[in-house]
Amino acid sequence: MKFNEFEYQRPDINQIEQAYKESVQAIREAKNSDEAVNAVREVQAIQNNIQTQSTLCSIRHSIDTRDDFYAQENDFWDNQLPIIADWACDYYRATLESPYRHDLEKELPETFFKIAENTLRITKPEIIPLLQKENRLVSEYGKLKASAVLEYQGETYNLSSIGALAQSTDRKVRQEVSELIANWYHKHQETFDRIYDDMVKVRHEIAQKLGFKDFVEVGYIRMGRLDYDRQDVEVYRDEVRQYVVPLAEKLMERQKERLELDELRYYDLWINFPKGNAKPIGSSQEIVEKAVNMYHELSDETGEFIDFMVENDLLDLEAKPGKDTGGYCTHIPAYKAPFIFANFNGTSGDVEVLTHEAGHAFQVYNSLWIETPEAVWPTSESCEIHSMSMEFLTWPWMKDFFGDQIDKFKYQHLAGTIFFLPYGVLVDHFQHEVYEHPEMTPEERRQTWRRLEKIYTPWKNYEGNEFYEKGGFWFKQLHIFVEPFYYIDYTLAQVCAFQFWKRSQIDHDESVWQDYLTICKIGGTKTFTQIVAAGNLKSPFEKGNLKETLEEIQAFLEGIDEAVLRS
Repeated sequence: MKFNEFEYQRPDINQIEQAYKESVQAIREAKNSDEAVNAVREVQAIQNNIQTQSTLCSIRHSIDTRDDFYAQENDFWDNQLPIIADWACDYYRATLESPYRHDLEKELPETFFKIAENTLRITKPEIIPLLQKENRLVSEYGKLKASAVLEYQGETYNLSSIGALAQSTDRKVRQEVSELIANWYHKHQETFDRIYDDMVKVRHEIAQKLGFKDFVEVGYIRMGRLDYDRQDVEVYRDEVRQYVVPLAEKLMERQKERLELDELRYYDLWINFPKGNAKPIGSSQEIVEKAVNMYHELSDETGEFIDFMVENDLLDLEAKPGKDTGGYCTHIPAYKAPFIFANFNGTSGDVEVLTHEAGHAFQVYNSLWIETPEAVWPTSESCEIHSMSMEFLTWPWMKDFFGDQIDKFKYQHLAGTIFFLPYGVLVDHFQHEVYEHPEMTPEERRQTWRRLEKIYTPWKNYEGNEFYEKGGFWFKQLHIFVEPFYYIDYTLAQVCAFQFWKRSQIDHDESVWQDYLTICKIGGTKTFTQIVAAGNLKSPFEKGNLKETLEEIQAFLEGIDEAVLRS
């Protein structure tokens, strides 16, 4: 069935609530383990129905935020999902307190019980209005960014499509486009400030009503961090400062010399080579066709997967008016279908986002054997191992996409991950500061961002751009607004993906694909550190692990001839 044939129908919430509560009561009143298990399966069926309809609405709303029907339906789900989350608390309590819990533990993954316990810590009926308000603010942020219309040299762009011009070989174009984007954010500064200020206040109030000192711990619990805490993250951030930032500075110096510039300005950071960054060859359709061939050659499993995605129109890849920004992967339970959303703009990012989101989609495609909705996906940092590693596991086929620019692509891709790590840690550190000090004014938040930028990304030179110099760059970062604390996850996963890169591209380890497939099939039935172990990887929290991996990456990058990169 094609995606456009997937039926969306707003459910009768009263009817669903009654069925849900009857099933939860059946868990409580079960006279034996079979009755308890059957009642749990009834709840899971209701959960899948809710997720199917809310996800279909979310996808179609993000594809065209101007569609009035799905805009109204999105508002409906913004209000209903916090209420539904409260029902889940009764379900979790009933399951955790069941006299047949021992038998349920044989039927449900161990992570289910940890998730249930954590969810109960951050859910109370009295915070439902606050959660509804938070959802409305998240939607408002998305609509604001999707509304951007940027005119440049007679053409019209949105925030996604104009990104390609920021990589122009013409420095004047790079500067003008970068300033155009910055000016759009500056023009809407008051609105961004107001939205985020309201978000911080409502999230802090949620934390206090739940009995926490601040929102940080609530954020960690929301992210499902089952086996590490903020102290572990602080140690990891120190490692990034100590080992990654110096390497990134060296690479930036090399970039400056390669571009023959006296100094790198903020609008020069996205251009790696004098004659331009590597760009994929062919149209969006041709890129997909190459991806189909690539995945058939990679493995039988990926061949079956990509055929399913393409044949059922489960990819929406091109940027267009009214479409939300960014890229994501989700899944629609009733149709056992992953879905990939992106905004192609003619840069190498098109191939990177396709392989990245395909990593997510391939994982969930292999995890649909899991009946427990809470455990189909792993927690976020584990999810990102699948996506970032897929970017590297497909390197042998990148020549099909980039032709004689393949060395440039590999350099910019790998160097880009080095630049990303400090930025990803910066985003995380900033959010700790914000939620530990919710009384900060919008101006103080921008000052905090700029102070931390100078620590983690000291190469950023905003001379001539007052908005960024005063700390406005973070307005661009969707996760800060939409998914608080969802960012360190990318960097933790990147460190794991580096290991897959080394094993596949340097060591030519024949077991690497099987290890990758293993962690995809595990889904969310294990915790982050358990998944890392199952993939025969070293934990990012292990001292010295990052240093060893970086040495291999530095050697690879230094091995690429500057003459090739300048050509």
